[in-house]
Amino acid sequence: MPPPERAPDTYKVTLATSKGDFSLEVNRDWAPRGADRFYRLVRDGFFDGARFFRVLPGFVVQFGISQDPAMNRLWREQRIPDDPVKESNRRGAITFATSGPNSRTTQVFINLGDNRRLDGMGFAAFGRVVAGMNVVEELYSGYGEGAPGGKGPAQEAIQTQGGPYLERNFPLLDHIRSAAILMMNTGGE
Repeated sequence: MPPPERAPDTYKVTLATSKGDFSLEVNRDWAPRGADRFYRLVRDGFFDGARFFRVLPGFVVQFGISQDPAMNRLWREQRIPDDPVKESNRRGAITFATSGPNSRTTQVFINLGDNRRLDGMGFAAFGRVVAGMNVVEELYSGYGEGAPGGKGPAQEAIQTQGGPYLERNFPLLDHIRSAAILMMNTGGE
């Protein structure tokens, strides 16, 4: 895997989804390692075709597991060190999911409510939704929390079986058609 690439100071990303489009603005100053990783994932098409596999109204919309098991194997151990929390997990903020210190890889979530309690747990927001929050709020949430705690998709099964597992068992999940970087500002322009 190539070395990390530095993202622009700020950049915008549009996600075209099965429910409509929404846009994010990423601010590298908030969480540089997270902003750099997200930039690379978007630029490399990692999120294209990915499902919003965990949608919990009033809490979060989570995505970032590829529909290709080979891609998941490639990225699964490519952890990035934690960023200090500079911006709060307020409604619309996007943050990398983590399972403990220095464990961030490809999964991100958008806060659907004020989740400031996550700040003290090390969840560092790196951007925010700037257009289309109504689209984010309309993503299919009928499956609830993932297995084993709920009836939604099991993350391990998504990692290893990819899109066919979701299509067969969770056909109503919304997905990302494409993610594209629209605007960049390197600070010197």
